[in-house]
Amino acid sequence: MSERVHGERKVRGGKLVVVDATVSAGKIIDVVLSGDFFLEPDEALGWLTAALEGQPVDLSLDKLTAVLDTAARDAELVGFGTRDIALTVLRALGRAATWDDLDLEIVETGPLSPTMQMALDEVIVRQVAEGRRAPNLRFWDWASSAVVIGSYQSLSNEVDEAAAERHGIEVVRRISGGGAMFIEPGNTITYSLAVPDTLVAGMSFQESYAFLDEWVLRGLRSVGIEAAYAGLNDIASPVGKIAGAAQKRISGGVLHHVTMAYDIDADKMLEVLRIGREKMSDKGTRSAAKRVDPIRSQTGLSRDKVIGALLAEFEQSFGAAYVGLDQATIDEAAALVAAKHGTREWVSRVP
Repeated sequence: MSERVHGERKVRGGKLVVVDATVSAGKIIDVVLSGDFFLEPDEALGWLTAALEGQPVDLSLDKLTAVLDTAARDAELVGFGTRDIALTVLRALGRAATWDDLDLEIVETGPLSPTMQMALDEVIVRQVAEGRRAPNLRFWDWASSAVVIGSYQSLSNEVDEAAAERHGIEVVRRISGGGAMFIEPGNTITYSLAVPDTLVAGMSFQESYAFLDEWVLRGLRSVGIEAAYAGLNDIASPVGKIAGAAQKRISGGVLHHVTMAYDIDADKMLEVLRIGREKMSDKGTRSAAKRVDPIRSQTGLSRDKVIGALLAEFEQSFGAAYVGLDQATIDEAAALVAAKHGTREWVSRVP
């Protein structure tokens, strides 16, 4: 039995690549490569097409790219590359996805404790990876203040626990890497994306960070902030850092979350977090307080209005249905709090 497949990829800043093919007996045949790209010499289109004929449907992206590199010889590919062709093949085969392929949800939870937020992220991305839940966006509503440290950070190096206790701030550890976040309800905007790993197939970590947050940059611009990615995982405006992103990939799924400073108590933050000179050495500033420029000071808008603008951009860009949190997921997350996220062993796993 054979099946005709079709895939398209618009190269960022480049051209459209299209692959049509037939899948038969675990291989791709009858391949047609097309697009609005430029290619010299003309014969190179035949070379690249022939290289795809008969390839196994489970060939890895890197191996398929290598096959195309060999076939390209000394051809000049303008507006696209061999990796873009390989990714288009994967899209045709259903092994790489676009936003348009996803039926997205926006998950509403209400205020949750810091430990529950950590556990829920882990549970939801696992559900998405296993096909038990649709890909989704979740804006967090914090029930209390927290310091959230990255999966690989040293607790003692990053947090003054006595100061945190004095201010009633809970210290928790997330499953993704990256740096510490200082959280106060009403002063922070945090969201998570849980999506299948096919959405970022073929992307480096740096590429996937920017790709997954393109919509939020548009949303920030809609409220007057000229936001852009800075470095690996920071979102910044011309006057300072706005947000930091972190990511965790598991088999079949990607958790991507971002924390934005809507407002900030800089003095309290500096009491609780141990932010040293080495941390600041590549940031172009000597003060952590000056490094973060909150959204409130740049927009004058309420936190709810900023979140509303971001949600509107997400819905307009991709379409999404609002859903509540089912009891089974709540129970699964609560069990994970008891077994992991609420334990001293996890929080201090790097002492």
